[in-house]
Amino acid sequence: MGLDSAGGNRAYFHRETMGANTKAIEILPGTLDLLILRALTAGPRHGYGIAQHIQQLSEDVLQVEEGSLYPALQRMLIKGWVVAEWGQSENNRRARYYHLTAAGKKQLTTEIGEFERVMAAIGRVIQPA
Repeated sequence: MGLDSAGGNRAYFHRETMGANTKAIEILPGTLDLLILRALTAGPRHGYGIAQHIQQLSEDVLQVEEGSLYPALQRMLIKGWVVAEWGQSENNRRARYYHLTAAGKKQLTTEIGEFERVMAAIGRVIQPA
């Protein structure tokens, strides 16, 4: 996933098109926040761990890039959805670990509901008449 060139909050997933070539395709606004919040429900993770978790669970379809991940985490810190603390990573490197707050859990529920509502609406539009 990546930010658009204008610096907006757009997220993308990468799809293989031919061989090693990938094509970035925009996903729904707000989906990145949903994915990050969901990744944190299992416990604290550092940024790279969040990106890896999303990529693994999506079977390599969703690839969160640093240019999207860290600004999103910063927004979530400001909104109080996550808190962060410094710790040691698996590689004994200093890393910032993010934890989901009660407000973040509530926001995740809201985000899931909105996502399901939008996906149902899209489903109704694309179904044959």
